[in-house]
Amino acid sequence: MKLKKRELSFFLVATAMLLVGEMNFGDPVEAGTPVQNSTTETSDTTQGKIARAMSAGPGDIARSARIIDTDAEGNTVVLRAGSNGFTCMPGDPKVIGEPPMCVDAASLQWFADAKAHKPKPTNTVPGITYMLAGATQRSDSDPNDKTSPAITVGPHWMIMWPFDPKTTGLPTRHKPTGAYIMWAGSPYAHMHIMGRP
Repeated sequence: MKLKKRELSFFLVATAMLLVGEMNFGDPVEAGTPVQNSTTETSDTTQGKIARAMSAGPGDIARSARIIDTDAEGNTVVLRAGSNGFTCMPGDPKVIGEPPMCVDAASLQWFADAKAHKPKPTNTVPGITYMLAGATQRSDSDPNDKTSPAITVGPHWMIMWPFDPKTTGLPTRHKPTGAYIMWAGSPYAHMHIMGRP
């Protein structure tokens, strides 16, 4: 039984790594990173970025996650290799909508599709995204809003799948506790869960 669990764990991690490996992290149109374009100051050390990225996920996930950032040209830079299929990013604390986050391979694809303005996400399984260090965002209803004032959001995590508020019974407006459907009515609607898992 122990051997089978190890084999299953290896298979799941290997599958996640293959999914992530298939993504083209250097292509500016089909970018494999979420909407993260970190232009952090040069005084922001690699260790500082790693610590900020890790603050987004649960400790047991962040400890083994791959940590990536982007350079001034938008190219992906691997700050630390990982082994569990999750990728954490430091974000840019000076930019609204670019928080530190930890994502699995399905969420990585979801965010890449959104950044490329695809009509809908192409991942075939739900993704998990952690933003346990909190975030800022522009809108709970419009994924393309670039002008509304910033909304500060506390620690939360998300299930990246096109949930319908009519079938889930969940609200569509931000709330400080519980769950709601963010960007309802768009192909990028997803479940937003306040607090820590």
